[in-house]
Amino acid sequence: MKIGVPKETMPGERRVALVPETVQRLIKQGNEVLVERGAGTEAAFVDGAYEQAGARIVDDAYDADLVVKVQKPSANEAAKLKRGQILIAFLQPLQDPRYAQSLAEKGVVALSMDAIPRITRAQPLDALSSQATVAGYKAVLLAAAELPRFFPMLTTAAGTIAPARALVIGAGVAGLQAIATARRLGAVVEAFDTRPVVKEQVQSLGAKFLEIDLGESGAGAGGYAKELSEEAHRKEVELLAKATKENDIVITTAAIPGRKAPVLITADMVPNMKPGSVIVDLAAETGGNCELTEPGRSVVKHGVTIIGTTNLPSTMPYHASQMYSRNIASLLALFVKEGTASLDMSDEVIKGTVITQDGQVVHDATKKLLAPAAAPA
Repeated sequence: MKIGVPKETMPGERRVALVPETVQRLIKQGNEVLVERGAGTEAAFVDGAYEQAGARIVDDAYDADLVVKVQKPSANEAAKLKRGQILIAFLQPLQDPRYAQSLAEKGVVALSMDAIPRITRAQPLDALSSQATVAGYKAVLLAAAELPRFFPMLTTAAGTIAPARALVIGAGVAGLQAIATARRLGAVVEAFDTRPVVKEQVQSLGAKFLEIDLGESGAGAGGYAKELSEEAHRKEVELLAKATKENDIVITTAAIPGRKAPVLITADMVPNMKPGSVIVDLAAETGGNCELTEPGRSVVKHGVTIIGTTNLPSTMPYHASQMYSRNIASLLALFVKEGTASLDMSDEVIKGTVITQDGQVVHDATKKLLAPAAAPA
């Protein structure tokens, strides 16, 4: 099978879908790999490293049976896709179902890395988790760079310096990595999540778990959070209003698949935070957990720095690419055997990941979004 690795064209995207170590493994399995010239340069993977791994450097990587990307193809890139070609990328079908429909109309067989079912067997394929690990780590580094004080407690000749206090909202993969990183830097950390099941994980990392009786659990299908009722959300915001006053750093990670991010830090809460405090909003791409977040920008409001940087994994492209590449390789191992692709739709992982096939959208959640509203009785 001929596998193509195009250079990413989205502004600011520095990752690459396959790195040399994975390319070498795929070639040993009987595949041919075409890497677009300069595809891995911004992630510190030069063309020479790909050539040493056995790849062929080309000007157009779309001349392949299977194309692997990080971001979904732009309009110009999508025009190069051919009927029957397999495409793997973060296609975000729940955010843009019409894009999925356009791929189906072109006859492309599309698999989305953000649709991997969250089951134990699929963990090696879980690109959302691997990239969230990068984001959670980098979020703390951004906060440390902006905070006008030390993270750890220090005993110096000038006296004792108290440690910084950090609040992490959302204890998913990104949140847990943020907790671990903040603790390693010496901060006193507390965390909040609407899913009581994560309490032990938070405490195992040395952080305090903030508890409140919401009257319901925020645990949704597949381990994701779900949207709370209006009353539960009100209680949640009241708790966070108090917690944000007491902390120097707030890192928010709360997201609901296919929905706008819930607002957890209101505009009224920010003026009550300590001057010099820092908020890093990891939900900025879907609207932000802070009402004052400006996606793609770092702003200062009422003396508080609010960082809304999007696509944080791309700011650490070497390891983000390495982890994503391994996710891709694990997915390919499920359906590419001896250079031939065969999608077994009875496999739970394959069925959940395939978005379009045979000219149709086959992904259940995406189909529901595309279905016309039911006529009134």
